[in-house]
Amino acid sequence: MYIRYEVADKIATITLDRPEVANVQNPALLEELDAAWTAAAADDEVVVIVLRAEGRHFSAGHDLKGGLGQSGDKTTLETIYAAESRRYLEYSLRWRNTPKPSIAAVQGRCIAGGLLLCWPCDLIVAAEDALFSDPVVLMGIGGVEYHGHTWELGARKAKEILFTGRPLTAEEAERTGMVNLVVPRNELDSRTREWASRIAEMPPFGLRQAKRAVNQTLDVQGFYAAIQSVFDIHQTGHGNALSVNGYPVLVGLDEMKNKIE
Repeated sequence: MYIRYEVADKIATITLDRPEVANVQNPALLEELDAAWTAAAADDEVVVIVLRAEGRHFSAGHDLKGGLGQSGDKTTLETIYAAESRRYLEYSLRWRNTPKPSIAAVQGRCIAGGLLLCWPCDLIVAAEDALFSDPVVLMGIGGVEYHGHTWELGARKAKEILFTGRPLTAEEAERTGMVNLVVPRNELDSRTREWASRIAEMPPFGLRQAKRAVNQTLDVQGFYAAIQSVFDIHQTGHGNALSVNGYPVLVGLDEMKNKIE
């Protein structure tokens, strides 16, 4: 089991529980995570969902050495596309559209695939030590699969983070509007719980309608279409890697690993 799931006081708490490897995401973790979100969405006792992580880091992203868990012996762009479409795009969009408010509590490193766990949440509370980054340009790919960068950061800041690979501090993320609140590390869970408890006392139908209104406004502005189209652009990076280096592509992996030391 890579996920812990608890419900108390109208709040479902989903905890990433691979602290020994900085909560990297193998297929089993993502499937358990999606099952937890589905359970929370279906539970009438749950009003608010909190996503948190055990250990020093929120998530160091995809488990690159573990692979995507595609079926069959042959890795092709078709198998990569199918696996990533399900686990990295469909899951994130489903979490984003879950009709209940959600809060991500982020500490330490949140790298690449870690963003597709916190970005679908409605609110983000970050510890002062939180660092957000997407260094996958080092691998010859233009950004993580759920490409929310422009919406979360604005165009120029998104390009800066992608082009340089440098991490965004919690304070910078708060200034861009990506993070709602920055708190001391030892207060992360308690402050997140305070917000969740306050929201949990609001009328559930009103919360659902408010979330739907904001999400649909973003969709009218092009969010959903952009996420879908940029996912296809992402796949050209895999296609190039297959033709040049084979797969999985671990070009730049050492540089990426150094970013969580």
